[in-house]
Amino acid sequence: MHILIGNDRAFTEKPLSRLPKRAAFFLALLVVLLWAVQLGAQSAAHLTLVKAARLLDPRTGNVLSPASVLIENNKIKEVGPPEVLRAKAPATVKTIDLGSATLLPGLIDSHTHLLLDVVVPPEAESARRYNGDFAPALLLAIVESPSKRVLLGAQLAREDLNSGFTTVRNLGHSGIDGDVALRDAINAGRVPGPRILASGRKLAQNGKDGYLQSLNPTLAKIILQQEFLQVTGPDGARQAVKDNLFYDVDVIKVAIEDDFSVPEMTAVVEEAHSRHLKVAVHAVSPTSIQTAIDSGADSIEHGNEVTDAQLKIMRDKGIFIVITPTFWNGFFTTIAEPSIVMSPALKADLAASDARRQQRVTSFIQRISKSGVKFAAGSDMCWFYPGKTRGQASATMFTHLRDAGMLPLDILRGVTTNAAELLGWQDSVGAVEAGKFADLIAVAGDPIADISELEHVRFVMKDGQVVKNDFVAPQR
Repeated sequence: MHILIGNDRAFTEKPLSRLPKRAAFFLALLVVLLWAVQLGAQSAAHLTLVKAARLLDPRTGNVLSPASVLIENNKIKEVGPPEVLRAKAPATVKTIDLGSATLLPGLIDSHTHLLLDVVVPPEAESARRYNGDFAPALLLAIVESPSKRVLLGAQLAREDLNSGFTTVRNLGHSGIDGDVALRDAINAGRVPGPRILASGRKLAQNGKDGYLQSLNPTLAKIILQQEFLQVTGPDGARQAVKDNLFYDVDVIKVAIEDDFSVPEMTAVVEEAHSRHLKVAVHAVSPTSIQTAIDSGADSIEHGNEVTDAQLKIMRDKGIFIVITPTFWNGFFTTIAEPSIVMSPALKADLAASDARRQQRVTSFIQRISKSGVKFAAGSDMCWFYPGKTRGQASATMFTHLRDAGMLPLDILRGVTTNAAELLGWQDSVGAVEAGKFADLIAVAGDPIADISELEHVRFVMKDGQVVKNDFVAPQR
């Protein structure tokens, strides 16, 4: 055995046999003590046993009843009947008994905007602006302090977590690196919140893609650069990806319209994939969706006007469609009425628009279900919902999907197992299985019978730590 003996200038290596006997004895004792400390640390692993009446597996639809989950530190160690796992666990295991609750994997919001909270402006103000419902709040978010924006994001992230969203994919509207900074703060334990896949700035043609228009020419470029990365030609597309990578993003978000070329989009995908990042594409029209398909994008966000032929190609290529039911079920009317005075004409227009939309989305869901395409669901939430937290507002998507005809089990898959695959995190999240992160939620009833149970999550655990427990069952 050799050790390093130090002096003021350098370290020299000497064999243990050449040390004085007393020094050798104490060194050997030190080694034994270090081994003992290491073994003690291994044996002191934190164990928790969570019990409930039922555990629903969204992938199979199977229910384990009664159910328990044994957690070691922040990972799931084993899932099984309570009497089996209790017999395997030490007497000192901490037990959380949720009584008659239903356990589920932590929810995943595949498309959200945690650093934006749009308040609907007055009708007259909205009418005189381009993209008047959205643009004024976006501009304020861009020009105000980035620190203020990140702190708002921290609040909204905590509210999402409290509603059961343990993982989210944040797709833009976060400034240059606001969602990256928030992600890192959450990972470091400085603030509570879900795991975040951060996209940084959106890539867009001419830096706007319909969000903002007709800004002061002296300031326009500077303003847009705070929120978007401009794509002009294939070389510019590659550079935009590299600019985002400088801020350590997890995913590349691109917003395209019909003027975005296939070579530009292909350059984005190739550059991102070469860095092992996925590409999410905001695309609504058939032309923009086809551009995303032809370029090899990983997911199409929204996809409202996707054709049956495109769904088949997406299925064959393994491209996800991310359904964002934000404005379904009269959502805009619901959030606007408490905040602004609406004229009779506006109310009538909104009612007619809601009726037309409901017909379209019902067909949309039916076509997706029949096509066999991979799908996930995202709230696309960036709106202030009077009377609700951000998490509660995000959770409205569940009943929106139900009312459009999606089956409860498919809804659950869209925010658990399917979403985990979309993110590339299927080995870590999305299911209550051994080896995955201990992300659990519980509801009082049966979400298959009533999906609105997911709007009332009463227990949340992330990384093996209890975030929320509103059940009255005793803990010991």
